[in-house]
Amino acid sequence: MRRWTTLAALLPILAACGSGDGASGEGGPAADPGTAMVAATGGAQVAAGRSGAAEPVYGFGSPATESQIAAWDIDIGPDGAGLPPGQGTVAEGLEVWERHSCVLCHGPTGREGPNDLIAGRIPGDEFPFANDRSLRSTVGNYWPYATTLFDYTRRAMPFDMPGTMTDEEVYAVVGAMLYFNDLLPADAVVDSATVVDTHMPARNRFVPDNRTGGPTIR
Repeated sequence: MRRWTTLAALLPILAACGSGDGASGEGGPAADPGTAMVAATGGAQVAAGRSGAAEPVYGFGSPATESQIAAWDIDIGPDGAGLPPGQGTVAEGLEVWERHSCVLCHGPTGREGPNDLIAGRIPGDEFPFANDRSLRSTVGNYWPYATTLFDYTRRAMPFDMPGTMTDEEVYAVVGAMLYFNDLLPADAVVDSATVVDTHMPARNRFVPDNRTGGPTIR
């Protein structure tokens, strides 16, 4: 049965190419490779796709709904655009740090590891990373915006169950991480304004990429 199926699939190609009418034949015009492809795939859908028609080419999947798009469209801009309502405190954040097992990857104060270090400032908030490759980047010495910290934490943490924290928990644990880096006091209340207004030590170490194309490099 499989041999007959394979032969049936090849017949349209052989008919399109022909033994004497092909590109190298002498008795007729060259076969159109596009015609052969459409015949080989049996594809009215392929032809429609090539002509720009609205028919789907592969015939699977479905359009994303507005709610599905909204669930993924949660990026936060450096200016705080997209931050949700809500608030938390540093004290609550320390509880979240324990409850969601952040401590297992980053240590009790974000300095111990074994995974990425969260806390750590360089004396004078210098930025010697190009000259000292032994330095490890942290939230306190490298990240330019606290809004990025909120964005990343909300979508990617905790590691084993990303996206499961509430917005209030994210605000709180972001406050804890800023507290670990001496950027917020222990009694701070953290909301969208706090996240936007927290000036990260490395903020001025980065410049916007305003290239418009071509070889220009800043």
